[in-house]
Amino acid sequence: MSIRVGIVGISGFGGGEAMRLIASHPSFELVYAAGESSAGSRLVDRFPGVPAKLAELVIEKWDPVTLPKLDVLFASLPTGASADALALVSRDVKIVDIGGDHRYVEGWAYGLADVWPARIEGQTRVANPGCFPAATITALAPLLAEKLIEPGNIVIDVKTGISGAGRGGDSKFGYAESNENLIPYGLLQHVHMPEIERTIERLSGGSAAGLVFTPHLVPMTRGILATIYCRGSATTGQCLEAARRFYAGRSFIRVTDKPPQTKWATGSNLAFVSYAADPARNLVIAMGVVDNLGKGAAGQAVQNANLICGLPETAGLDGAPVWP
Repeated sequence: MSIRVGIVGISGFGGGEAMRLIASHPSFELVYAAGESSAGSRLVDRFPGVPAKLAELVIEKWDPVTLPKLDVLFASLPTGASADALALVSRDVKIVDIGGDHRYVEGWAYGLADVWPARIEGQTRVANPGCFPAATITALAPLLAEKLIEPGNIVIDVKTGISGAGRGGDSKFGYAESNENLIPYGLLQHVHMPEIERTIERLSGGSAAGLVFTPHLVPMTRGILATIYCRGSATTGQCLEAARRFYAGRSFIRVTDKPPQTKWATGSNLAFVSYAADPARNLVIAMGVVDNLGKGAAGQAVQNANLICGLPETAGLDGAPVWP
């Protein structure tokens, strides 16, 4: 079965990663690529290592009204750039929005694929979670679902690779500024805060008031490590067992006894979670690791596309992480 797929925003990091995964997907056929600054160039001009079967595909200027016949469209556009345009796409085309415009928007399923797969299956409009929610909520979900932690006053400290800033970026994310440096940003007002807060409340049934979220850029290309401080009297063993129960049978979640590392997930759709708890101090530390371009973006987008197309969830995503 050949499913005709398109990508808009293909020259960005998220779109490029989606292209890499789709190129080896057993059912997806990439027939349309769109962008702005890259329009008119061939895929091989932008990605010299692209498979030969895709090399001559010409990147078109993005126009939602004149799309060719597609089954699935992946949209990897900056926040604020997709809402109006995607509203013009035919309902016959399934859409996975990797950008931020449709998270918790009516008519769009929230694509947290490892937590709520049944809510995604058969949908035609899916909003991919942000990269930081992908790491943090994956670690918190089992604890919130089993009420092992309080949903309020959670403190999230996240380290992310520079590719999370996007390919457009600006000079403050260049090599000279980022190398041998650690940069906190988005304090108290990061765009992912409302998404994380709402998902915590949805999982727990309680209030996420007092949530603190602080991301930091670290001098590596890709990867996210979230260290999350929570109130709860559970033991480390109880947290680990809760996660193993919650994610039983889920192909992409690894529950580990030792703290996870970002390299464990590089180039993959895997998420690693672990926990450390001190009941005497009413303290639980949850840890989540993902590749921000994998599970945090294109990997989860392909997983969501598999779900809405009725394919095996793991199709095209079985590759092992890159090591070292």
